[in-house]
Amino acid sequence: MKLQRYALALAGIGLIATSAASVPAVAAKPDPKPYTSNKVAHPTPVKALAAGGPCINYVGVPTAAGTMQEIDATPGTHPTAVSYEPFNYVSTRTNATWYGAVNAAGTQFYYYGLLLQGSNLYRHTTYLPADETQPPVPTFKKVGTGWSSFKSIATSNYSVAQPRHAYLYGLNTNGSLYRYQIVGAGFKALGPLPGFRGFKAMTVVSESATYDTLLMSTTAGALYTVHIPIAAGAKPVLKLIRSTGFSSYDSLVAQGCGTRGGTLVVGVNHAAQTGSQYAFSKFNGTATAMTPYGTIPAVFNGVNEVSITTHYDQLVGE
Repeated sequence: MKLQRYALALAGIGLIATSAASVPAVAAKPDPKPYTSNKVAHPTPVKALAAGGPCINYVGVPTAAGTMQEIDATPGTHPTAVSYEPFNYVSTRTNATWYGAVNAAGTQFYYYGLLLQGSNLYRHTTYLPADETQPPVPTFKKVGTGWSSFKSIATSNYSVAQPRHAYLYGLNTNGSLYRYQIVGAGFKALGPLPGFRGFKAMTVVSESATYDTLLMSTTAGALYTVHIPIAAGAKPVLKLIRSTGFSSYDSLVAQGCGTRGGTLVVGVNHAAQTGSQYAFSKFNGTATAMTPYGTIPAVFNGVNEVSITTHYDQLVGE
């Protein structure tokens, strides 16, 4: 479910009108720079990111210095970007999707998600003050230990219909992909899925009542979809999308695009601190259409990059 987003309001400069006594005009202060894009930070439980709205990548950039920044990238002949004001977060090793939500009373907006710090798994809840000139306020709760061998995590969140589900995926240095069912505040281990040695970056591109789909790249540069049925014991199905061209990307960030199951993807090169934007048709192996848009004019200096979306959104990329 897609929620149309507001465009960034440009900081304006006004002049105080001169008085009858010809007092010189005084330049007003520019409006404070916002910390987040308005609509992704203030979702409603009805239609989030409505289909037919503009296709934009909303990218979260958590840094080693312990800050978080949102960068919104819009495709075009040359991609454009809006970089929001960074705010204090925490130093992390890797992070999963940020989901925007609102409490039942409609009075408190916040983000939530998972992160790794050292060998520990944490859940963050980042509250958005009513005064939008004030920075978001993150809080943290440790929810797991023993994660030192995991190099990347990703989450799915199918909340638009019954049966709802949420999963945590962890890519381990031992070459396996681990899956955990998120049940309330806890995690139910569902066992490792072998066969992922050489894989590097991953993000979720599809969530349904019966399966999740990850988009994953390899160190050799190949790009695959990994279709994972929800049914216990079912085996993942890997489909090659492209055999080369993605080796330089350490992070992948995906958002749905359009009404036909398209996906907008940003690949980030950490060494160069650059991001490149691509549009894909609904994923269908090597028959998937791909449009490269080129380098985004922004600095991506995160430990990894994550999707910023809403709790009420559904990915349908495969």
